[in-house]
Amino acid sequence: MWLLDKMLRAMVKDGQLIVRDYDGKLYHYGDPAAPPVTLRFTDKGAALHVAKDPRVGAGEAYMDGRMVIEPPHDVRDMVLLVMMNANRGRGSIEAPSRFKRGLDWAMAKADQINLRAKASSNVAHHYDLTRQFYELFLDENRLYTMAYFTDPANSLERAQLDKLALIAAKLRLEPGKCEGMRLLDIGCGWGGLGLYLNRHYGIEVVGVSLAPDQVKFANERAAAAGVSDRVQFKLMDYRDVEGPFDRITSVGMIEHIGAPHFREYFAKTNELLADDGIMLTHTIGRIDGPGTTDKWTRKYVFPGGYIPALSELTRAMEQTRWEIGDVELLRYHYAKTIAEWYRRTTMHEAEITALYDAKLFRMWQFYLAGAEQSFAHGENVNFHILSSKDRSTLPMTRDWIQPEFERLSALDEPPEWHLEQQAAE
Repeated sequence: MWLLDKMLRAMVKDGQLIVRDYDGKLYHYGDPAAPPVTLRFTDKGAALHVAKDPRVGAGEAYMDGRMVIEPPHDVRDMVLLVMMNANRGRGSIEAPSRFKRGLDWAMAKADQINLRAKASSNVAHHYDLTRQFYELFLDENRLYTMAYFTDPANSLERAQLDKLALIAAKLRLEPGKCEGMRLLDIGCGWGGLGLYLNRHYGIEVVGVSLAPDQVKFANERAAAAGVSDRVQFKLMDYRDVEGPFDRITSVGMIEHIGAPHFREYFAKTNELLADDGIMLTHTIGRIDGPGTTDKWTRKYVFPGGYIPALSELTRAMEQTRWEIGDVELLRYHYAKTIAEWYRRTTMHEAEITALYDAKLFRMWQFYLAGAEQSFAHGENVNFHILSSKDRSTLPMTRDWIQPEFERLSALDEPPEWHLEQQAAE
């Protein structure tokens, strides 16, 4: 416990953390007047396992039941407290050797090389969990990306509908004037965006994904809506798609590509877009420059994943002859989104444990808690990048976005069953 004790004493100054070691001994950190968050180690080696590599060890100890957060708090409270202190620069969560930092950097970079077979297996690792699992914490559209909170009090359902409205507004589509137009949705998820754009504009949609169950479910939704002739979802690598398309959307996709492939990705999408077309890239982004994906996330959640810096994206776009027309940074929206996913996940502990086991449930909790803190206190935001081949494609000002967003937002109401469920809770 001595090594972890040394780290926590240097780091935790705001809030109060209490650690109860396996032998019952208590260690106090931070402000003694603050409400304490208490964690307990259940075996002799747990504290050392965390101390040796905190960013991996803490998650593993929690997943394996070796680290327990005592009521009334839970792992989210612990993660937010510890990382709030670490991100404020009050101390280091770890002090790895130069060799260890270099090795981890090299492994993280190698993990981002996503050739075709590896890209497919990486996607399957995360997205081919059962449909029932995702239904327990996502909105009805199964939108697994940042929601857009025009009001912090809005429900997740309202905020996800507004996210769709914001994306649609930026694409400069006109109702009744999209006959013959085609849109490519790269990384189409469960089909929510493609179906939304077809419903409001009548545009023909092709969605592609490497997750078999997502594609199957999205096509089932298109068939149920009677639009299979206009909205199709394909199990396909974006590198195999043939154009042209009048619009391209990429929502939560580029995080799975890997930095070594950014130039290839933007070269391909530039080839696919019509000369007068528009592409919208929606991605998580880091505001502190290029970096690496932490080892725990690479190992357990998103193998091959990487959150890009804006400079990495714009450089790749410059090299592939894109005209960048508009960039928006969306701050804190994802923190609120993930906090709601965490709440719903925790509420359905019994169902998730029955579907899988307690270890996966705790892994998902730890993943969501860490992701939330990265948007609430860390270096992550979301980027919206509008790009085209011709700079005259987009207006000189951003005046076209808000009126269309407001029109679309007023057209849809959140599903009643979710509102009733929230009221019952």
